Amino acid sequence: MATIVESAASPPETDIRTTADRRPRTRFYLALALVCAAIAILGFAPTYWLQLPAGTFKGTPLLHIHGALATAWVLFLISQSMFVTRGSIARHRDWGLFGISLASVLTVVAVMVAIESMTSKLAEGAGDPVRSFLIVPLSGIVMFAGFTAAAVANIRRPEWHRRFMIVGTVALLGAAMARVFFFFAMGTGPGVRPGLMDAPPPAAMPLLSGLLLELILVAGMIHDKRKHGRVHPSWIYGFVIMTTVTVLRVPFGETHLWLAVADWLGRIAG
Repeated sequence: MATIVESAASPPETDIRTTADRRPRTRFYLALALVCAAIAILGFAPTYWLQLPAGTFKGTPLLHIHGALATAWVLFLISQSMFVTRGSIARHRDWGLFGISLASVLTVVAVMVAIESMTSKLAEGAGDPVRSFLIVPLSGIVMFAGFTAAAVANIRRPEWHRRFMIVGTVALLGAAMARVFFFFAMGTGPGVRPGLMDAPPPAAMPLLSGLLLELILVAGMIHDKRKHGRVHPSWIYGFVIMTTVTVLRVPFGETHLWLAVADWLGRIAG
């Protein structure tokens, strides 16, 4: 998957393996992967990881599966980055199919979790705010799937591949970052987590968490500018798409069109 190497594009008729193996490597993308993992794990610590050993977490088995898959993804990103940093290009490629499978299963399970959360709250008597909020987790997982697919499609163009892998992972971290705001606003305690609250979080929470996550992309842009003298287009595409989605998804989620889509998704899942 994430072929994290530094160089210009390969000559058209040059074998990709030989060229990639000779490229100088950087630890920058490994550092970004570590930042993503820290956000994922620390963000969920008060509402999940620290509650597991105490036996106070309340949720369906599907939530545990989702947690395991999401954690496996960020650890996979770190391992792939380490392989390339250490020059183990062959091992990096060998694990690529596993990464594709992991991303696919994670996408399906994350969609199931988002819809299950909505339908359970609707069964408790919640109304349109819950239907509206469904767009927040679904838009994040769709961006993750889209950017990761773009990374796979550009596997022979490492300069695109490695950056799209980071962008896709950043899109996946919305829930983890939002839980940081949730912790400071609501505190913590046995069984406390956003999914058990009476209402979805305020609109400002997904907006601020999404925009803060984009600082990772900004760091990538700054690195490119300093090292190569220009910003790679993949960072720009990621930044523009993520900003647009982050800003517009909450207002769009309040439209009659989206409420109808949410109801349709709920019926399918039911």
